[in-house]
Amino acid sequence: MGEHKIIAVDFDGTLCFSNWPALGEPNVALIEYLKDWKKGGNKLILWTCRAGDALDMAVSWCTEHELVFDAINDNLPEIVEKYGNNSRKITCDYYIDDRAMLPESVRI
Repeated sequence: MGEHKIIAVDFDGTLCFSNWPALGEPNVALIEYLKDWKKGGNKLILWTCRAGDALDMAVSWCTEHELVFDAINDNLPEIVEKYGNNSRKITCDYYIDDRAMLPESVRI
């Protein structure tokens, strides 16, 4: 994937303490972390279930908090070029999501 790393980050409950479709308070610590990450030459993807007007509101909210993404609900162009297609699954090094679970924590 090149020299940079990629983080895909969720919006509701992760970047924004919201109650969908409303917007809420920012997760300031995470936003600052992601801005620093991006300044280091890394890439950010906004990975959210939001669509249409709700997505537009989230993107505007992020812009107001000076958080700019390299892709929104999509793979980076260089990833599409590298693999010759645009998979529905986002290619990234890290996912940040309030609903995440580590595989080792799953007991069957």
